[in-house]
Amino acid sequence: MSTAIIDYESGNLHSAEKAFQRVAAETGSGEVFVTTDPDAVRRADRIVLPGDGAFPACRAALFERSGLFDAIEEAVITQGRPFMGICIGMQMLASRGLEHGETPGFGWIEGTVTPIDPGDPTLKVPHMGWNDLILGDPHPVLDGINTGDHAYFVHSYHFQVANGPDRLAHVDYAGDITAVVGRDTIVGTQFHPEKSQATGLRIIANFLRWKP
Repeated sequence: MSTAIIDYESGNLHSAEKAFQRVAAETGSGEVFVTTDPDAVRRADRIVLPGDGAFPACRAALFERSGLFDAIEEAVITQGRPFMGICIGMQMLASRGLEHGETPGFGWIEGTVTPIDPGDPTLKVPHMGWNDLILGDPHPVLDGINTGDHAYFVHSYHFQVANGPDRLAHVDYAGDITAVVGRDTIVGTQFHPEKSQATGLRIIANFLRWKP
């Protein structure tokens, strides 16, 4: 069993790598490695796509690496391998993003990434810090996670999903903010599980054990 964390110079790779490697060792979930190699991605049993920064820059950086996105899409969409997107890695699952203009996403989960506009003008953007999760329908990656468990967020845009069942959890920031999306073998977290203490480590463990 192996898990590939995609390196395209747009993610907090050190923290993610250490968290996933720690949990994999504790749960006997096999090797976790960081890679830019499309062939290594194709061989991996699970794929993790982190992302920090702006949607257009992250997408451009990923697609600039020859064959890398094609390998990810082949593994996830054609082969049905489990996939986790983190922060911008989750947002890129959408149909499109509206940060600095309109940018196409992967189109794996229908919806649009739009600016956060809290109903309370005293709340600042970016949405930064801890917030309590509000869970929707059960999902294996959220096993053992409860409404009220908290996670760590840093973002100014959020994923407005088109189909309600694709949103697995949200938070309240003077309005709904999507926290977790999922469909088929695909999940994504707007928050950083590697920075979310017990909640995040449980989600990572669930993902590494997930057998869709």
